[in-house]
Amino acid sequence: MRRTLSLALAATAAAVTAIPGVSLATTPDTVRWGPCPEDIASPRLECSTLEVPLDYRDPDGRQVEIAISRLASENPSQRRGVLLTNPGGPGGTGLDYPALLAGSGLPQKVLDSYDVIGFDPRGVGRSAPVTCDLTPEQQARRNFPPYAHTAADVAREARYARTVAEQCATSRTAWMLPHTTTANTARDMDRIRVALGEPKLSYLGHSYGTYLGAVYATMFPKRGDRVVLDSNLGPGGYDVTAMRLFARGMEDRFPDFAAFAAARPEYGLGTTPEQVTAEFFDLAKRLEAKPVQGIDGTLFRGLTFEYLYSDATMPLLAATWQALKGNRPLPPTLPLPENIENSMASRFSVICSDTRWPGMVQDYQRNVAVDRLKYPMLGGSTASIGPCAFWPDKRVEPPVRIGDRGPSNVLMVQNERDPGTPLAGARKLRNAFGKRATMVTADQGGHGVYPFGPNTCANDAVTAFLTTGQRPPQDLACAAEPSE
Repeated sequence: MRRTLSLALAATAAAVTAIPGVSLATTPDTVRWGPCPEDIASPRLECSTLEVPLDYRDPDGRQVEIAISRLASENPSQRRGVLLTNPGGPGGTGLDYPALLAGSGLPQKVLDSYDVIGFDPRGVGRSAPVTCDLTPEQQARRNFPPYAHTAADVAREARYARTVAEQCATSRTAWMLPHTTTANTARDMDRIRVALGEPKLSYLGHSYGTYLGAVYATMFPKRGDRVVLDSNLGPGGYDVTAMRLFARGMEDRFPDFAAFAAARPEYGLGTTPEQVTAEFFDLAKRLEAKPVQGIDGTLFRGLTFEYLYSDATMPLLAATWQALKGNRPLPPTLPLPENIENSMASRFSVICSDTRWPGMVQDYQRNVAVDRLKYPMLGGSTASIGPCAFWPDKRVEPPVRIGDRGPSNVLMVQNERDPGTPLAGARKLRNAFGKRATMVTADQGGHGVYPFGPNTCANDAVTAFLTTGQRPPQDLACAAEPSE
């Protein structure tokens, strides 16, 4: 992202433009479908594996295995092709995602129109998983740094961040680090397309999956059919800007919860949104001084942020606050991913390898000072330093630049109050795509629109595009609809 050596850039760019052709030169064997692993509990889902080059500059060199799945159309007369899917992350497994989408209300006419394809991206799950040898204590800290109130807090966190980066760089899978990138995952997607014998592929990606889809649409503009990007990162992907935007997203979304809790005095969190907001800061301060049942101030902020992803978890969030306030037993929390170590390690691998992050502690100290004032709920955490600041310097290629060259076949869909991928970032991606994209915004909160949300205006627009190819003639703003 911030490379300055023009000769290196030119040489890398020349290599990159040649790589898509290489992807086709050695066509993989036809996929042979069979039963899925036992923990993929969907009787209709079939699974297989595919070998792809570790380094696409050396297509006949070392190969890694990619795990793929298929929910086949049961209506051959309606089938138009394949719909490749990605649930986000980076670090999220996608092998069971077709079944999850079907169970979450993906319309039957979409299921009839496509074989819905899932896959674990390289480095994740069953696709050559990476590790950073994270300890249980490191895993428990999850993705956000502790909330930094001072410059000294950032400097203290820098030591921890460097340790994690060094663990990743010396782990038994360190050989994969330079090649575990969004661009290479996009190339893997095109290998999947070729292996399935499809001239084009349609795509449905959520969250980080929007950046993956945008990169695929940029690298392979003529091979995408209908591309749906739901809950969008900005055109820089999961970079330092996106990390800092989490704090903006929490501020966008929190008023929905404040109104929810204020309307339910039984929680004892206040009877006005202003009182609920004040309760947030009071609880965060108290828990920083004295954790309750293992919940400190940083984890409290992180749990609050996570539970804002869906209206369905607002009662759980309110009950958690209530328990923390009165030091009573906590309600059951949302389960962690089964393999949190791999999820975190693969996330680091992708976001740190995709782009260059600031390398000076002072940069993060300055960012924290700004964001703590602008977005006090989370800004002191998401602007602070992480392992990417100390990532190994070897990067195979510059980031893919998302632009407006290519067919007009992208539909973006976005909640107005999304904590994880705020509308501000989505608008930047929309501008970068230019004529290639149309964007549908829904006046609702939460992370994920289709098919999870209740807004029929937005959902119908996506279904129409996937089944007929018709998008709204211009960007569409869908009004709020009452939830069921």
